[in-house]
Amino acid sequence: MSGVGSPAFLAPADYVASSEAMARVFTAEEGCVYTRWLATHHYENFHVVTVLLPKRLHQDFYNVYAYCRWADDLGDEIGDTARSLQLLEWWRGELDAMYAGRATHPVFAALAPTVRRHNIPRRPFSDLIDAFIQDQTVTRYRDWDALFGYCRNSANPVGRLVLYLCGYGDAERQRLSDATCTALQLANFWQDVTVDLEKDRVYIPLEIMERHGYTLDELSARRFTPAFRETMREIVARARELFLEGLPLAGMVDRRLAIDLDLFSRGGLRVLEKIEAQDYDVLRARPRVGKLERAGLLLGSVARRAFAPRAA
Repeated sequence: MSGVGSPAFLAPADYVASSEAMARVFTAEEGCVYTRWLATHHYENFHVVTVLLPKRLHQDFYNVYAYCRWADDLGDEIGDTARSLQLLEWWRGELDAMYAGRATHPVFAALAPTVRRHNIPRRPFSDLIDAFIQDQTVTRYRDWDALFGYCRNSANPVGRLVLYLCGYGDAERQRLSDATCTALQLANFWQDVTVDLEKDRVYIPLEIMERHGYTLDELSARRFTPAFRETMREIVARARELFLEGLPLAGMVDRRLAIDLDLFSRGGLRVLEKIEAQDYDVLRARPRVGKLERAGLLLGSVARRAFAPRAA
């Protein structure tokens, strides 16, 4: 394969615009090179592989991340709703082809051995596509049931995929993972209220705003009122309940994974504390967790898990 700029090294939006790239058939080895490149070079890249993750799992995490990154970009980076919907259905077709043994796209060529090795079912991958399709057409959520339904497809599959990669597929661990992943998404929503407004998306349940006497017009105008404070107080409390519900998962997995899980949960809880510390006014400033605080959270997670009983 050639260097960056060739069909082998294109971000999703550029890839689907290239007839040469779309026509190419990839081997599993070539696909792994691509997913590793995408996971370490995409502009929204995060640390897919931590120092705590066993080396044998690094490539599997790159492969799963690349799938999620592609689905996300097909929804958010194309710039045309109709085209995004078309491409997301094409992506689902590629997923079906992989499970039928006909993977040709680099992501699916790399992902197929990962799926076989860890016995990962199709549903979490398909649920993510459902979420990105929903993003194209739904921008408001009436109540908790509607919002939790979205989180079941957009956030919870990621936690379940991580569990599968690490050897866990039981219902109880998945339930606790779902609570944690939904809580993380809620914390991100409450942190990014103004960011989402720029995209004309509102994740605060409308029923809760109405019950406290706050309107969408006030939200659009970034108007902080006592009614908004009470709305935020209620939804922050709900996210905290879910974090606390999911915390026991860290004691039910391998110690290295436990540190990551504990860190994610404590980081999400710290975001909620930051929101409370600024009197719930997320319209004035986005609450942030600083580098020193993140380092302290990491040390705390390492200390907690180092002396915790080893999971069976």
